[in-house]
Amino acid sequence: MDNLILIIQQIFTFNTIILLLLGSIIGLIFGSLPGLTATMGVAVLLPITFSLDAIEGIVLLIGVYVGGISGGLVAATLLGIPGTPSSIATTFDAYPMSKNGEPVRALGIGIVGSFVGGILSFIILIAIAPIIASLAVKLSQFDYAALIFFALALISVLSRGNIIKGITSGFIGLSIALIGFAPIDRSQRFTFGNINLGSGIELLPLMLGLFAIAIILISVQEKEENKEINFKVKGLGISLKEFFENTWNMIRSSIIGIGFGILPGMGSGISNIISYAQAKQSSKKPEDFGKGSPEGIYATETANNASIGGALVPLLALGIPGDTVTAILLGGFVIQGIQPGPLLMEQNPGVVQAVYIAFLLSIIVVFFIQLFGMRLFPLILKIPKNYLFGILVVLSAVGAFSNSNNTFDIWVMLVFGVIGYVLMRNNYPIAPLILGYILGPLFETYLRRALMNSPNGMLGFLTHPIAAILVIITFIVIIRTFYKEIKEYRQVA
Repeated sequence: MDNLILIIQQIFTFNTIILLLLGSIIGLIFGSLPGLTATMGVAVLLPITFSLDAIEGIVLLIGVYVGGISGGLVAATLLGIPGTPSSIATTFDAYPMSKNGEPVRALGIGIVGSFVGGILSFIILIAIAPIIASLAVKLSQFDYAALIFFALALISVLSRGNIIKGITSGFIGLSIALIGFAPIDRSQRFTFGNINLGSGIELLPLMLGLFAIAIILISVQEKEENKEINFKVKGLGISLKEFFENTWNMIRSSIIGIGFGILPGMGSGISNIISYAQAKQSSKKPEDFGKGSPEGIYATETANNASIGGALVPLLALGIPGDTVTAILLGGFVIQGIQPGPLLMEQNPGVVQAVYIAFLLSIIVVFFIQLFGMRLFPLILKIPKNYLFGILVVLSAVGAFSNSNNTFDIWVMLVFGVIGYVLMRNNYPIAPLILGYILGPLFETYLRRALMNSPNGMLGFLTHPIAAILVIITFIVIIRTFYKEIKEYRQVA
């Protein structure tokens, strides 16, 4: 307790609070601008921490992390462009709601979901971090492969209403993921002798192409202007009834966010889409998804912020980064002479307590900054389209180039902009494509590792209890989804 009081005294100083505010604001800016991400924000500010003490450095970086993930909501809602990969699924309902004249309400829903997800993940982080982390590392390769197989099966859920086109979109995503060096044996696939394709198609230029460029191309052809913006929204734009109706939705999405955040290599980008699929599957009005459903926004924004606490669990307890941002945080800790891992909580509990407090304060600070700005952000929609789209194209090009300082990524962005335009014009959903692209390489990696170490081949899925349960649940989800699709088709026919 004496150590905790000392840490609180160190954090609640003028300099540290200013650094927390600065980090949160910079994180929000990086998350809000298309092409910039929370990872970039943390990486840019990392050198600044060299001149700070350990507590100040931790507070600054955690503030950027939380602000960056939360900031993706703004661009996703107002422009239909995910500010970060963790907000991809947020665009599916927040942008349609914004186009319907309710951007303030869409932002309010997202802000509430972000806050709830952050608080729930904070509780999990301080309560059972070491236990969960130790269980996560005991999972076998078959367990990981089965979990990702289950996530891939949700393509069928995301495709409800047009399952053939949805599955086709998913296979396109899987095909894109095959480009480059294969995992494990590093053999080249579909590079066509182009050295730039050796590392595959990067997520950032692909995301900017499918969302930013494609949406700009579609919007340019639209003759109708967006509906008049409703700024007369009381409070956060939601009622207590709506909040409580979505309580289980947010709890479930938080569990998904925390779970995928804990698993190394996954994180907020995947949990964002998985939670959306689960919300759609469990909804009484799945037909409203993609048209401005509040349930979809609650689910996605709760999950991506909950994944922050989840990703911090293996970082602190095991010294294993849960995602790319925590990988940079790990470097920042090491630079300060802090070595995350099993002995950290015993040898340096003050650092752990500082992370907990910085995380909680960042959640609260970001919430109030977004609350203040939720009526100011939509003013961007009043900018004439010809100016706005020009700015977005430039920002997207800069973001694609800064990803690896390679002009090839700009061409990738433009190519996928055309592909996204063609898919959207022909009513092919983008969500299955993204899910297939992200999960395809992970599934291949874990599956090949599992088969390399198993004398029983594919039967290993049945000899590992967790993997067997996940495979059974996966087939139940697929069969149930197809059954509902066929039933609805017969009713219409």
